[in-house]
Amino acid sequence: MVPAGETHDTDQKLIRDAQAATDAMQKAHAAIGEIIFGQDDVVEQALVTLLSGGHALLVGVPGLAKTKLVETLGTVLGLDSRRVQFTPDLMPSDILGSEVLEEGEDGRRHFRFIQGPVFTRLLMADEINRASPRTQSALLQSMQEYHVTVAGVRHDLPRPFHVLATQNPLEQEGTYPLPEAQLDRFMMQIDVDYPDRAAEKRILFATTGAQERKAEPALDVNGLMEIQQFVRRMPVGESVVEAILTLVRSARPGEENPEQKLIAWGPGPRASQALMLAVRARALLDGRFAPSVDDVIALAAPVLKHRMALSFAARAEGGNVNTIIHRLAARLG
Repeated sequence: MVPAGETHDTDQKLIRDAQAATDAMQKAHAAIGEIIFGQDDVVEQALVTLLSGGHALLVGVPGLAKTKLVETLGTVLGLDSRRVQFTPDLMPSDILGSEVLEEGEDGRRHFRFIQGPVFTRLLMADEINRASPRTQSALLQSMQEYHVTVAGVRHDLPRPFHVLATQNPLEQEGTYPLPEAQLDRFMMQIDVDYPDRAAEKRILFATTGAQERKAEPALDVNGLMEIQQFVRRMPVGESVVEAILTLVRSARPGEENPEQKLIAWGPGPRASQALMLAVRARALLDGRFAPSVDDVIALAAPVLKHRMALSFAARAEGGNVNTIIHRLAARLG
């Protein structure tokens, strides 16, 4: 049995750690807001993804500052970042790296591994669906296992490691849709929409003047990793756990729910795991020390939408995944 005094000390330390993490992330959030305007939900969801240790798929038309967001996140959070433009002729070795044959001073030949751009802490995979399935799958092992294998040799990636991929929803000719297995590796699908009028006016003045504002670091790698570890220690109430299970299970075909006939396939347990981490991170960003059912409702769409598909009947009736998810989430409240 743990003495009452020790329990009190543990609770006090948890509160202090939570307050320090909240202060650091709110400072980072504010720093990003000085560079990225009119995308509050996008910034919040991207931060939630990184705090949870996950990867995100950013979906939006060109010119909505997706690349700028990734660059800003890297600077503010102290993560070294690289960008890869995915094209049809991109090869797996262009991402992972390759071995080259070298001759030493003694005349002996040996292979040396040259690291590819995946060896970074924040990788931007720009227009990921323009590369061939073979090249897309080159990211699969790194996103899940945090290492790559080249010529039978394992090479560990730096930690933390995050992939923020972008996708254009308009031009689909000549693209290769991501397979379900790879989509499931992304914690969230973040839809990037047009800014409102006030935000767009602010963008005009901020980006067309004589001097453009630069992002400032608010965290370093060690600080971010400490917060990521703290997110996993945050308590989650039974009502929130039940809400997560109810939501995810109701989004699958075969479960007892009114939307069952509309769903062709639904999210697996990885979606529940993603929600469990994401609601904690969202609560921390908001200055709360424990998540609520409202966090589950708010994150339902970005966590589930890329893990579901509608049945033929639902598509014939003009239905969409977002509508189904909102109906399921509304029953939680």
